[in-house]
Amino acid sequence: MHAIDLAIVGASLGGLLALGGWLAARQRATSDYYLGGRKLPAWALGLSLAANQASAISLIGAPAFVALREGGGLGWLQYELAVPLAMAVLVVWGVPRLRSAPGADVYAGVEARLGPPARRVLALLFLLGRGSGTGVILYASSLLVASVTGWGLGSSLVLMGVVALVYTALGGLVADVVTDVAQLLLLWGGTAVVAVLVAGHLAGHGPMLEGIDPARLAALDFGHHGLGDGASFAFWPMLLGGFFLYLSYYGCDQTQAQRLLAAGSDREVRVALTTAALVRVPLVATYCLLGVLLARLLVVDPAFAARLGGKPADALVPELIAYWLPVGVRGVAVAAILAAALSSIDSALNSLSAVTIEELGWSRGRWAIWRARAVTVAWGGLTVVAGLGFSRAGETTIELVNRVGSALYGPILAVFALAWWARRASGASAVAGALSGLAANLALAWLAPGVSWLWWNLWGFGIALAVGITFGRRTSPARSFEIEGRGQAWLLLVMFGIILAALALFGFR
Repeated sequence: MHAIDLAIVGASLGGLLALGGWLAARQRATSDYYLGGRKLPAWALGLSLAANQASAISLIGAPAFVALREGGGLGWLQYELAVPLAMAVLVVWGVPRLRSAPGADVYAGVEARLGPPARRVLALLFLLGRGSGTGVILYASSLLVASVTGWGLGSSLVLMGVVALVYTALGGLVADVVTDVAQLLLLWGGTAVVAVLVAGHLAGHGPMLEGIDPARLAALDFGHHGLGDGASFAFWPMLLGGFFLYLSYYGCDQTQAQRLLAAGSDREVRVALTTAALVRVPLVATYCLLGVLLARLLVVDPAFAARLGGKPADALVPELIAYWLPVGVRGVAVAAILAAALSSIDSALNSLSAVTIEELGWSRGRWAIWRARAVTVAWGGLTVVAGLGFSRAGETTIELVNRVGSALYGPILAVFALAWWARRASGASAVAGALSGLAANLALAWLAPGVSWLWWNLWGFGIALAVGITFGRRTSPARSFEIEGRGQAWLLLVMFGIILAALALFGFR
């Protein structure tokens, strides 16, 4: 990387660390560190939710999936159909129940109905899943650093981890949200600039889609089911499995739900969830468009294609940035991607720390905020180790992070459903259900590897819910809440119809 590019990247990372230090001086309690004093605006929280799910890992993984992954292509967009459906359910039925949780730990919300054991199991599952998932994000980010600097994957991963944990340990949730908003705009704009540069180069090489496998351009796959036919990314597993994944991710995952707890009212949470859905879908579509352009570039530029020989699919975008963009522009692009990656990493580290502190009862006392920062640093070290492990896997990072989540999200969602709605439920049956759902997913992965991992979300949820109800005792369900948010729900359902119609224009498999 040229010295100018390095200076731009260094200035960007230095600015993030300075912001963390500035915000740290204004924090007096763990409620400030983890919830921003519950004063964060809805629009910022919505953009932060969108940025966390679709950030640097998506820019690296989605184009690689569209352009290179065997069985990949624009079918990835089917996944986005599940987003507005899951958000519609949350805005109508989930918001007041989620916000009934005291403190910064969303899993405390099930304790009143199911008791401390159920809460602790949920917290443990989250810590295992999010800790692993953050390792995947670190790995994806380090791919870019290694490509443009030549420092090596291991060294780049450790560097990213150290910067992320220092910044997060200082700044807390407010720093997360502030940088999320800025970096979402930078990342989206940077992706668009790269797409325009590639498209301009391709304009002189004949028809834009010539030479691309037509199967990669088909967005809807009704011809497969993912139940052993070798098609993991068909319509039904992506819609149904994705629905349960996103319902659990946005409603029951501390990384996202912590932002819902930080809003000032239920109405602001509904606005935030709707904003996240409206922003997320076109952002992912931009990533996939870049993937199509890169698939064509690999056809017309054999020299660039040769650079990827023997490298993982996720090296596609880092190699493009390292060897295509001009000096200066390359530095800005790398800085934007790294900042967005750090934004996702710091959000995960902050939520991992929040759950750990709450579960250990360390959220009060004279040294509470320093204990919170120390726990954040500890989680940073663990995720670096996880990232080094995932760097030896053979899948694209976007698949890895979703596969990790799919093993856990169904059982976690089932415990919340037992606490919120089931007439037959107990702490023991909920714990048995969660563990049974996780075991069922692991057994399915081991015994039926041909079944799409997207189905794990539905399978794990169903098993956990059935066990929880069957072995529970009849009790009064959790208190009911007035149904609100119908306007946002209808808007989200209209959005679902628009996405489905748009995907149909790209054709069917």
